[in-house]
Amino acid sequence: MSGPGVRLLPNAITVLALCSGLSAVQFALDGRFELAIAAIAAAAVLDTLDGRIARLLDATSKMGAELDSLADCISFGVSPALVLFIWRLEGNQFGWVVALVFAVCAALRLARFNTLIDDTEQPPYAREFFVGVPAPAAALVALLPLLLTLEFGDGFWSAPPVTGVWILLVAALMISRIRTLSMKTVRAPAALLAPLLVLVGLAGAALITLPFLVLVVAVVIYLVHLPYAVWRYRWLGRHPEAWYVAARQRRAAVRALRATRAPGLRSPLHRRVAGAARASVRNGRRRAQDPSDGGPGNGRVDRPARLDPPARPADTASGALPRTSRRRLGLRKTRRR
Repeated sequence: MSGPGVRLLPNAITVLALCSGLSAVQFALDGRFELAIAAIAAAAVLDTLDGRIARLLDATSKMGAELDSLADCISFGVSPALVLFIWRLEGNQFGWVVALVFAVCAALRLARFNTLIDDTEQPPYAREFFVGVPAPAAALVALLPLLLTLEFGDGFWSAPPVTGVWILLVAALMISRIRTLSMKTVRAPAALLAPLLVLVGLAGAALITLPFLVLVVAVVIYLVHLPYAVWRYRWLGRHPEAWYVAARQRRAAVRALRATRAPGLRSPLHRRVAGAARASVRNGRRRAQDPSDGGPGNGRVDRPARLDPPARPADTASGALPRTSRRRLGLRKTRRR
């Protein structure tokens, strides 16, 4: 299945994504910013589909890869920058500079992505991550002030200085070295296909009913996942062998390890008991050698060492230690049932 028609399909989807991204600029010029956001979101969906369809149909090509990078640069670098510039930064002294910085960072991000594809020195688990925030995700994250304004109205997030600083922060995330999770390596188990389809249907219904609120929640979830992605990459760097083990096997190993522990048992208290005993002996020697404490040679009568109160009859009969002894030894009183 590698005829000319099959090879044309992924490239046609890429061209549609390019047209959708450019149409967002036209919608912004007309003041229809809700349609501009919809066009960029549609371009992101199409960008996700073209690569997967090309791999499924075995229709990958070098031309398709280059076309995809150029389309991403325009749809997720130039278009969001122009939309935000028209929305809040037009007429500002540094507005155009901010828009240029975002577009340039998107181009640099895509250029680095293309160079890392042929890098064979990366560890195997690196395929699970992106280096920096991908351009489609960065475009939606950069549009967060506009999304909040369309959903909740004007606020501090819609001020031009706040919008400009936010765009620069997102641009810095694109060219940063932080690791973000890649959805290309996610595989859903067969048992979860039906629940996932139900969630997709609910998400689609919510997107139609409350589109801007759903996009805001999606952007917030993506921002929250960034610390987890950084932690996971560092953890895999310390335990690279865990990447070859399936998640189901790791969970089974953890459950088996927990099952070997007897329920209700605490860790042994040998160290605590030994430490209390050594401390009591050390204090007794210090009293005997210290002249200011009634030691030998000071003419004072030695004070007897403090003794624990005698055990109560109930404690003696049950064989339990006195309360003061239990505290010194670091033991806890067992509850009687």
